This record gives sequence, C-alpha cells and structure tokens, in this order.
Amino acid sequence: MMISTFLVPSATAILGALTYRHHRQVFAWTKKLRHKEETNADFSKPAEWLADLYKAQCGLAQKPCVAEDFKGIATTGTMLAGIADHTEGVRFELAKVVESVRAYVATALPAEGPTVRVGLVEHRARLEQAMRQEAARDALAHAILAAEQRIKELRHS
Repeated sequence: MMISTFLVPSATAILGALTYRHHRQVFAWTKKLRHKEETNADFSKPAEWLADLYKAQCGLAQKPCVAEDFKGIATTGTMLAGIADHTEGVRFELAKVVESVRAYVATALPAEGPTVRVGLVEHRARLEQAMRQEAARDALAHAILAAEQRIKELRHS
C-alpha cells in the first residue's frame, strides 16, 4: 500500500513532465513551420515576377530592340519597384534588379524610319547601342539570378 501511494504520484509527475516537454517541442516546431510558410508567402510574388522577367529578357537576347519591345519588361520592373521597399529580406537584390531594368530599358534603340540606306557612321553608332543594350541585358540577367538565389536561400533557412 505504501509503495502504491509513492509510485502513483511519482509516475504521474514524470508522465506530466514528459508530456509537457513533448508539447513544448511540438509547439516550437509548429511555430517554426508557420514562420516558414509566411516567409514563403511573402516571397511568392517577387519570385514569380522575377521568373517572368527572366523569361522576357531571354526572349530579347542578342536582338536589337526598340522601346516598344520593352513594354513587358518595364511593367514587371515597375511592379518589382513597388514591392521592393516592403520586402525585407531581398530589398537590396530587388532594388538592384529594378535599377538594371531601368538601365536596360534606357538602351532602347530609336525606331527605324523607312530609310533605304544607312551610312557607315550611323551603322557603327547603332552597333554600339546594340552592344550596350546586350551588356545591360546581361547585367539584368545576373541581377535577376542573384535575387532568385537570395529568395531561395531565405525560403530554405
């Protein structure tokens, strides 16, 4: 009888302590999982827009473009500019992408008129502009990839 009066309360206390410890671990895991899901939700739009921007700039690779060709890229850049200040983890990377988009759009070639023949000086000037445009596109691609990599790191951490 004396053994049972000592064993039952101690077994109950041990079981209670183990249950409490287990519940603390489960709640900590749930909190961590919820935080990770919130982080993923915060980065879903920028990640989607970066993927769209990467596809759009790949479509314009090694091709001289006029201002009309940049409509989609300029729109996506404006959307990223609007969200860049509100996205804590990738603010710097998104700002770099927006800056690269603006630099790329600024390299638009002038619309060609119905000219039959182009002089040598004008031809060289257009080639230089096209090379600057391709360099700006390459810088944009690198900025996009860096931002996507940072988002991936933040999602997995």
